Amino acid sequence: MKIIDSELLDGICKQAKENPRLRMNYNLHTELDEPVQRLLNALEPGTEIPVHRHRHSDETYLVIRGSLFVILFDENKKLLNKVLLDPKEGTYGVSVPAGQWHSIEVLESDTVIFEIKEGPYMALTSEDIL
Repeated sequence: MKIIDSELLDGICKQAKENPRLRMNYNLHTELDEPVQRLLNALEPGTEIPVHRHRHSDETYLVIRGSLFVILFDENKKLLNKVLLDPKEGTYGVSVPAGQWHSIEVLESDTVIFEIKEGPYMALTSEDIL
């Protein structure tokens, strides 16, 4: 059993701040080929998430703490929607459908999201990044 508590979140956030990419994953699944990928993702403002898609999997984000925008685009990188996720405002998460171009913009230090998507893990290819 893995306990998700302040100590764990603080540790992942510390690692994110020290990482040049300004983010850090903490996998709750044990193998990258598992059929369900479940992870905590600590994110800092300034982390760069390219506009991308997951062709074969929906992706769900739930904000545990902090806040961010989830930004949806069309295939020409035209903005379609920008959704604020902030538990203090009553918006906790989104489910991004398979194939939808998206990115995120982190608004607060120590933001942590829970992510879930179908596995196995597949690195993004150039066809999946705008």
